[in-house]
Amino acid sequence: MKTEIDANIQAVLDSAQFIGGPYVEEVEKRLAAYVGREYCVTCANGTDALQAAFMAAGAGAGDAVFCPDVTFVASAEPAKMLGAVPVFCDILPDTYCLSPESLERQIKAVLWEGRLTPKAVVAVDILGNPCDYGAIVPLCEQYGLILIEDAAQSFGGSYKGRKTCSFGDFAVTSFFPAKPLGCYGDGGAVFVDDGGMEALVRSLCVHGKGPGGKYDNVRVGMNSRLDTLQAAVLLPKLRALAACELEARQTVAERYREAFAGKLVTPFVEEGCTSAWAQYALLAPDTTGRNRIVSHLSKTGIPSTVYYPKPQHALPVFQAEPRYGETFPNATDYCARTFSLPMHPYLEEAEQREVIAAVLEAL
Repeated sequence: MKTEIDANIQAVLDSAQFIGGPYVEEVEKRLAAYVGREYCVTCANGTDALQAAFMAAGAGAGDAVFCPDVTFVASAEPAKMLGAVPVFCDILPDTYCLSPESLERQIKAVLWEGRLTPKAVVAVDILGNPCDYGAIVPLCEQYGLILIEDAAQSFGGSYKGRKTCSFGDFAVTSFFPAKPLGCYGDGGAVFVDDGGMEALVRSLCVHGKGPGGKYDNVRVGMNSRLDTLQAAVLLPKLRALAACELEARQTVAERYREAFAGKLVTPFVEEGCTSAWAQYALLAPDTTGRNRIVSHLSKTGIPSTVYYPKPQHALPVFQAEPRYGETFPNATDYCARTFSLPMHPYLEEAEQREVIAAVLEAL
């Protein structure tokens, strides 16, 4: 892709149009078409996309926002910034996504207590694996909750025939370089189907602009735009993702599965779903075993990462949040045992065999 990406970058430099313009308009249209949504609003990063969604949803003081206990802090951080209360839920023991059963228990606990108003659910497609929307969507409808799909790690994946980013009142994603669709810096997007919500999100991302433009400020917003250079990079990368990269990720994941089946806990993807494989996370027998493997990989020059070493309820920033009796056994167990191996569509088989051999040697 280098030739096309370099040409696009040079075209932006030649035009000197570094904010907005045809590249941004084109990438928004293509992103929306790819996931099957009416509108896409690009912004500066995935965290801003979440904040814009929370602001558009009206989350604030006195509201409860339900979030899985295993995710990156950005999934709940904007809610807390806006004065809402993050209420964490346990994860499923196989997909590591939000547990619908834990979610309903927490919703009922909030309603029973009566102090907070259930407002929204953040469904995080963790590690690239889509949530169980067949169960989560009806719960949101039953309890009148706004659904925000956090697809920062799952762009390109699918749930039973529908692309990720196509679920919820709002869906958000990230174009951080390590994501399945990454740019050459930071970037993000919000997806909606309602034209009024699209206009609201656009307003929020440009200082709360009104019909008269950015100097006609009608609400408090923020400054969050996707750079034109990043849009120019994303266009050829989006084509490559659809044409070959997603398939290549499946191939890499299958090699790992074959190598580690019966030796470590390998990732589970529900039938009819496709993971975007943002990460390939294994579970070791225990923390000591995990640390031994990670240490051995480091000594052999092979990178590995723990996504994530602590569940959200254990982070200092969230320790005071209400738990309503949940003990998060699945989240706690996952964080104690997980580690992730190199995962990208250009990982050659010979390189991957070196990674596999090093893990097996550590075992």
